[in-house]
Amino acid sequence: MNKRKKKLYCVIMAGGKGTRFWPLSRTSRPKQMLNIIGNQSMLQMTVDRLRKLSFVEDIFIVAGADLKKQIVSNIEGVAPENIIIEPSGKNTAPCIGLAALHLKTVDEDPVMGIFPADHLIIGHRKFSKTVNTALRLANLDGGIVTIGIVPTAPVTGYGYIQYNKERPVKGFDAYCVKTFAEKPTVEVAKRFLKSGDFLWNSGMFVWKASTILEAIREYMHELYESLSHIERTIGKRTYKSTLFREWDLIQPESVDYGVLERTKNIFVVKADFQWSDVGSWNAYYEVSHRNRDGNVIKGDSIIVDGKNNLVHSNGRLTAMIGVDDLVVINTDDATLIVSRDRVEDVKEVVKRLHKSGRTDIL
Repeated sequence: MNKRKKKLYCVIMAGGKGTRFWPLSRTSRPKQMLNIIGNQSMLQMTVDRLRKLSFVEDIFIVAGADLKKQIVSNIEGVAPENIIIEPSGKNTAPCIGLAALHLKTVDEDPVMGIFPADHLIIGHRKFSKTVNTALRLANLDGGIVTIGIVPTAPVTGYGYIQYNKERPVKGFDAYCVKTFAEKPTVEVAKRFLKSGDFLWNSGMFVWKASTILEAIREYMHELYESLSHIERTIGKRTYKSTLFREWDLIQPESVDYGVLERTKNIFVVKADFQWSDVGSWNAYYEVSHRNRDGNVIKGDSIIVDGKNNLVHSNGRLTAMIGVDDLVVINTDDATLIVSRDRVEDVKEVVKRLHKSGRTDIL
């Protein structure tokens, strides 16, 4: 172990399109750039959260070229040269691999923390303690460290991590991971909670850049080959052309499926801070203030004899009478009306709009 105390390099993944937040989220202004909760964008909230950690060395953002100007103009606390451009969204494994290459140019063997741009976290002290534990563990033996959230309900919109109660990591509030589980049905989620050895998969990870690149080499050979070609050109005039050429060859894949579900040397740190990935309108409803009828009202709206609705109305009055459990999102050029138990299907509307060439409202 390196005796010099390691600092953490934070990588914020900001390349998502937020399709489940249509019509508020658009290609030109995705969810992470919106003030969905409070007066700051989700991305700015993430940057500020990480800047408060005393052990953070620097912060990087991975995003598409179309967002760089917005990030530079609107996000404080991240140097423009720390914005890493990915030519297109290829899921998390390529994004993380590309970030690891760039971090290796600023530190011999950096420990990198991976954080999505659009999560809500409440409880800074607990968050700081959890990330610091993950940092120390990743630096100790080069392991892959995930952060798992103690579940509070049988939520079906999250992935789960099963940990081995019999194999705690000595000196850490962490355990060896047994397996990862995809988003379950309600009944399966209830069994997960009852067992007591499942955590929500937060999508936050900590590891050495060398550790994740070695894992990609072992389990994702084609991605590693493309990353190797890209790495040789970083800082050279041929970097951009090489990046775009190799990126076209890369197949989209999540780091969960590509690496984490296959490797053995993997740990999970238990966290009990309040967390939500704010991944759908229902998640937004759950973290928002509700009136005595259970309604969340944003903007100019009136609800008569209705309960447990979410209405977000920009620039016009939206009136609802005698309806329950609906999500109504009103913008200048589109209106979404969906039952709260079908909010995951909003992305299907976006797919149909793509197929029909309606890019004017995407």
